[in-house]
Amino acid sequence: MPTAFLADPVSKLHDTGPGHPESPARFDAALQGLGNLKLTDAGARSATDDELALCHSRPYIALARHDVEIGRATLSTGDTDLSPSSFKVALRAAGTCLAAIDLVMEKKARNAFCIVRPPGHHASAARGMGFCLFNNIAVAARYAQARFGVERVAIADWDVHHGNGTQDIFYADPSVFFFSTHQSPWYPGTGSPDETGEGRAKGQTLNAPFPSGAGREQILAAFRDRWMPRMDEFRPDLVMISAGFDSRLGDPLGQFRLSDADFTELTTLVMEVADKHAAGRVVSVLEGGYNLDGLTRAVHAHADALSRI
Repeated sequence: MPTAFLADPVSKLHDTGPGHPESPARFDAALQGLGNLKLTDAGARSATDDELALCHSRPYIALARHDVEIGRATLSTGDTDLSPSSFKVALRAAGTCLAAIDLVMEKKARNAFCIVRPPGHHASAARGMGFCLFNNIAVAARYAQARFGVERVAIADWDVHHGNGTQDIFYADPSVFFFSTHQSPWYPGTGSPDETGEGRAKGQTLNAPFPSGAGREQILAAFRDRWMPRMDEFRPDLVMISAGFDSRLGDPLGQFRLSDADFTELTTLVMEVADKHAAGRVVSVLEGGYNLDGLTRAVHAHADALSRI
């Protein structure tokens, strides 16, 4: 089976204004990173309110829609700039991830990578923030469970910023294991090692914060020595990646030092877990990455690793 690469040009209509790091140019830079790899024609689709409500409260969905409709420049719940098409684009971003789940779970693709914006991992059930409106990867994880009966989902987040929204959504859910490597102290100020989940999900959240300047030695070791053994216990049916490339050396919004070769190795480690426990099923979702040339190069490394047979 091939690797599915999904990217919706509607993404570029989310216009954050001159000089904003989360710009439409990120879509083109990421797309360029695919090189000769072909996009999958899955048909563009938008997530429905019911699908968003698998993770987000209906009052928040209505609030986000209203904020865009009345022409607010910034989401009222947090630091996410808006434009007239932002709500439409956010629905399509989430919908792209749902289409990827369909392809992988229906065995039409071995794995998938979604080039989407705005990113999602800072959005919690009732709050968008940090450039995010809806939590694309969280909605997709719950969709996989609701539609395909997936029992256990593992989400690995290597963005330089902690995926606070994803953690919050699944903090008391024992069916989802959330793992994050991230810079600390750094935005959004969450993700300490003692945040491990609650109730029946105690131990299902694993945070690995590192200081400025961390790179291959720390982050790959966290994946190999801390996350992978936990996956032997958890045994996921589906593995998902919050693929933030702002952890790459030279990103303007992060101070980690990962190289493109490191992203190749990280991807390979995730695929090893998926091959062992989840019949190879991996769905990766673009999060951060704000150095355009660096984003192109890192996406190329990630996509190439995913597509290797």
